[in-house]
Amino acid sequence: MNDSPSTDSGKTAGIVSYFFIIGWLIAYFAMYKDNKTAQASYQLRQTLLFHIASMIIYYAAGAIFAAIFFSGGGTIGYSLFWVIRLGLFILWVIGFIGAINGESKPIPLIGERAQTMFSSI
Repeated sequence: MNDSPSTDSGKTAGIVSYFFIIGWLIAYFAMYKDNKTAQASYQLRQTLLFHIASMIIYYAAGAIFAAIFFSGGGTIGYSLFWVIRLGLFILWVIGFIGAINGESKPIPLIGERAQTMFSSI
């Protein structure tokens, strides 16, 4: 049995936190609570705001574009919804690559705000 302290810099918790809200919960409660590192804190704050913002945007955009779709603007509403999904996916990829590389690189638009909003993490 290996009783030596963990040498993980928080990179693993940061990577796991990008896999939806369940990944964030696993990263926070199973990996971060006993091994708090600056890298893990940074990624957890960033992904928490990303997941919250993504859910709000998906539901709001879905409701708006459903109204557009059913009022006769089906193609426009459907296309705009996919553009928003693509934009969120690109932001997710940028953050995920930063986590894989062990960088504290902010996700555009929300990364810096997350650091101040969730400074207690």
